[in-house]
Amino acid sequence: MTRRLGAALASKRLVLGVVHLLPLPGSPRFAGREPVLSRALADAERLLEGGADGFVVENFGDAPFYKDQVPAGTVAEMTALVERIRTRVGSAPLVGVNVLRNDATAALAIAGATASDFVRVNVHVGVMFTDQGTVEGRAHETTRLRASTVAEVAIVADVAVKHASPPPGFDLVQSAKDTAYRGLADALVVTGAGTGAPASPERLRQVRAAVPDRPLLVGSGVDTGSIAELLALADGVIVGTSVKQGGRVSEPVDVSRVRALLAAAGR
Repeated sequence: MTRRLGAALASKRLVLGVVHLLPLPGSPRFAGREPVLSRALADAERLLEGGADGFVVENFGDAPFYKDQVPAGTVAEMTALVERIRTRVGSAPLVGVNVLRNDATAALAIAGATASDFVRVNVHVGVMFTDQGTVEGRAHETTRLRASTVAEVAIVADVAVKHASPPPGFDLVQSAKDTAYRGLADALVVTGAGTGAPASPERLRQVRAAVPDRPLLVGSGVDTGSIAELLALADGVIVGTSVKQGGRVSEPVDVSRVRALLAAAGR
């Protein structure tokens, strides 16, 4: 765990937003660099204005996603964007990087180059069946790459990630333990079935009981009606859809919705 992320988790119930990047160059729906940068900067600023502690930057608009390794151009574009965002918002907010679908190597490279705090890895250990096919965790590569660099970047890893189905015989408790103790993840994430879908409180309880010494985050479906209950079970939330205009994931961030979420969290 990095000092900054660890301190933030220890001092308060963490609320992180998501900067959903519009389609990047090379992806099917790319419509120009200027809209990508403008939306990213505006969303980051609105999240912080509303009281969020930071945000995760991800190439959400690039669907359909590469299964693991994204093109070099995507890495370059995201590095430039994260650097521009960090320049605009300063060094105080927490910043994470998620390269979809599961390119942890690229995420680490971007985070290291931009002095970001953490990466989110959707499948860190084991396998999951997804719309990209069978996605395999590469914890052995990710942890060694991090160890070989001078960057202090935390690994925040999903357990039974959204938009995916586990293999037969999957055991949530064992997967959580493997992610933390064999994959060496610094923090765990539990989600619902898909983007905007609520996470099961019972699954949160199971993961918390199995891995009590790692921070636990809720990674989908958080809104004003659920955040207080979820923060009683977890150390923080990553919220995207419910703080967008009209609660639609494709829309810009709405500052009033961010403020309402923080108020509901008792922040």
